[in-house]
Amino acid sequence: MRIVTRLLPLLLLAACTATTVAKGPATAPAASTSAAVSAADPRAAEAGRQILAKGGSAVDAAAAVMLALTVVEPQSSGIGGGSFIVYHDAKTGLSTYDGREEAPASASPTWFLDAAGQPPASFNAARAGGRSVGVPGNLANIAAAHKVHGKLPWAALFEPAIRLARDGFAVTPRFLGVLESYNSFLAESPAARALYYQADGSPKPLGTIITNPELARFLETVAANGPDHLYRGAGGERLVAAVRSSPRSQSTMTAADLAAYEARPRAPVCGTYRVYKICGMAPPSSGGPGVYAILKQLERFDLPSKKPDDATTWHLIAESMRLAYADRAKWIADPDHTPVPTAGLMSDAYLVERSALIAADKRMAKAEAGTPPGAMAIAAAPDTEVAGTSSFSVADAAGNVVAMTSTIEAPFGSGVLVDGYVLNNELTDFNLVPDVDGVPTANRVEGGKRPRSSMAPMIAYDAAGKPVLSIGAAGGTTILAQVAKAMIGVLDWKMSVQEAIAMPQLVAIGDLVRIEKGTRLEALVPALEAMGHKVQATALPLKANGVEWTAQGWRGGADPRSEGESLAFGQAVLNP
Repeated sequence: MRIVTRLLPLLLLAACTATTVAKGPATAPAASTSAAVSAADPRAAEAGRQILAKGGSAVDAAAAVMLALTVVEPQSSGIGGGSFIVYHDAKTGLSTYDGREEAPASASPTWFLDAAGQPPASFNAARAGGRSVGVPGNLANIAAAHKVHGKLPWAALFEPAIRLARDGFAVTPRFLGVLESYNSFLAESPAARALYYQADGSPKPLGTIITNPELARFLETVAANGPDHLYRGAGGERLVAAVRSSPRSQSTMTAADLAAYEARPRAPVCGTYRVYKICGMAPPSSGGPGVYAILKQLERFDLPSKKPDDATTWHLIAESMRLAYADRAKWIADPDHTPVPTAGLMSDAYLVERSALIAADKRMAKAEAGTPPGAMAIAAAPDTEVAGTSSFSVADAAGNVVAMTSTIEAPFGSGVLVDGYVLNNELTDFNLVPDVDGVPTANRVEGGKRPRSSMAPMIAYDAAGKPVLSIGAAGGTTILAQVAKAMIGVLDWKMSVQEAIAMPQLVAIGDLVRIEKGTRLEALVPALEAMGHKVQATALPLKANGVEWTAQGWRGGADPRSEGESLAFGQAVLNP
């Protein structure tokens, strides 16, 4: 991969220059930029930049971003959760890593049902406390990727996050809003109250510097001793104790569950879309197959010649989304426990067949799951995944590119904190009701199983095989729609990644088309309704980040709806 590299003084081991910050409206790089980082928080993006400045690889920088987000964006992701990594190595090609959380071995399909066989009264009732916590996969995942693709020592990846936890970070407007919204949810968490709230119960004010010495100590220990401190050591013992003694609901997770956990390299899913090769994460992620299906089903339509504000364009996108989400709900699950027809879902013949259901001028009456090659009898079930998560992308000067998405599921996860970090509620991403009319669902709870996820880190390649786009998003089930829209913007409409991310959003699942309230898409409602759509203008949980290759080098895009930031700069590479 050809990369523009700026020569820097030899007295520096590595340094970053020609920095361009992308936030809000798109700006072209002021100089050649050989590296870029995009993350949902400026302090996390800076953590990635610091690692690249020391000569780290893209996977080193992505690990540092995830660790920093544990500190500054605790409501969304971090070491208490899991992740998917899609990594292009300039020398060895594409690989993907599954660090999705895992159910305890003792879990069963009735995990969330009461003695009468009834599901929880509400989603919050299901997710609050220890029972919703899956074995966290993030530390194992970055360790697995770092072992193969890392350049810096393991401990170096932790330095930015340790500084943030020890020295403190300021409360931002977005974080303050989250603390206000989830005050009652965290009311029974003494650890969260001590960290983020004042004595009178109100959130710490805007600009307050929050320190997390407990988390700093934990990170220092993992940096020194490796991930076994969590999976086989004292850190894991404290985690198990926390979820088993949670006052709101208890888990039966054991130390053996932690010790058995491993990040799993998986074969990526790839397909062609026009002149591009599109690659993503295989199940239990629905992101790779789902985003690809949305794109491939639209391939027969001439989107590049259509206008982004045309009602017919968005009608076509909505119809393709409806088909992809229907297949997602029925077929996607953990392939190590349930047969998943991944190859069938990705096959050209199947997606051409699905595309034929889309009419250019009217809505299909009902978007149902198809029957891809290799499918077995299984039931579809309603989705319970909610908005949360954080996605980030990195490209380095050696030609390595990473798309990584990390999550603890809902904001503040289970509400349980241990060692200063928040534990996930990922087990609520399983189908809470395991069967439909007596037929098992693919995504039912089972011991050792990983729940289906919407996380969709993706990399696109041009016709010459060069990676040109790394993209991902946060926001629960809206993730597939966000990533597909951004890819259409960049690949079909030749927008910058910043413009494509900022473009108004449409999400179509089932019989409802949701469009982003307060955007120019609202003007299209009458035309969409005339084609048969039921349309709702509403606030949507949107937060995407990405980097793209341009004639000036790498540049990034960060969602203006969030506090995200992208940094593009020149990176010296020593001994690449």
